[in-house]
Amino acid sequence: MNKPQHFDVFSIITNRIIEQLEQQFVPWRKPWSEGGQPQNLITKRHYTGINTWLLGSLGYAQNYFLTWKQVQAIGANVRKGEKGTMIVFWKRLQRPSEDDTDQQKITAVLRYYNVFNIAQVENLPSAYDTVDPPEAIVHIGACEDIIQGMPNRPAIRHDFQNAYYNPVQDYINMPKQQSFNTSESYYSVLFHEMVHSTGHRSRLNRREIVEPNKFGSEPYSIEELTAEIGACFLNSVANIMDKEFDNSVAYIAGWISALKGNKRMIVYASGQAQKATDYILNISSYQDSEANEYVTFKTH
Repeated sequence: MNKPQHFDVFSIITNRIIEQLEQQFVPWRKPWSEGGQPQNLITKRHYTGINTWLLGSLGYAQNYFLTWKQVQAIGANVRKGEKGTMIVFWKRLQRPSEDDTDQQKITAVLRYYNVFNIAQVENLPSAYDTVDPPEAIVHIGACEDIIQGMPNRPAIRHDFQNAYYNPVQDYINMPKQQSFNTSESYYSVLFHEMVHSTGHRSRLNRREIVEPNKFGSEPYSIEELTAEIGACFLNSVANIMDKEFDNSVAYIAGWISALKGNKRMIVYASGQAQKATDYILNISSYQDSEANEYVTFKTH
């Protein structure tokens, strides 16, 4: 009798990201503004964390997706030859405690399923075949709205011509705005530092910020990836694009090396970025079945 095949979802996702990076494409930098934030066509629920940019980077005109069962349930069908896109979620399992007590231990296992964009589906009922993406915010003032709306926001200073977050004194320093070639570049860098600041003890108490970590260490790399992905989330919310992002060979090679060294990093960092952006946008975080949510697990 054959044993069921085991899929290492972390490796599947990480390998997919590495393949894209090797093609000089940074998937988390693909904005979703044109097609709307990815969401389920039936439930209207937005995908979050890593699923946001796994789906948003596909380039569809409208970012509405369905599961295979949903396609069948509404009487439609997937076009011949089309393949689904993997998204991931946490399945919580109860297991007996390692000691002799009757207590159950809750563990989380990463699982996946496939979804299809509406462009891959035919015979959609008329109630679903003409769906427009949400109207995007198109003014730079949206960036200021995000900044001013952040609860318990740290002080933002312009004392030095360097961008950084000081976790000990809890403030952000930014170069003066006129030092940047575009307003989009200024706000994108500021969003990056704001994501870092959410890790402070008084906010999300993220271990990569709270605990001292050396430059270049694994926790340092995780925090940098968290801040970058979080800034890209906020860029998309504000409908701006920083065209001065570093897409150099050295930059991409650095992330390839980091991801190859830790297959869990991209999923974990995306989840932390979602938590950070939810905090900045003052959105109540919710527990659900998606993978980027808020289960804490070791990253190695």
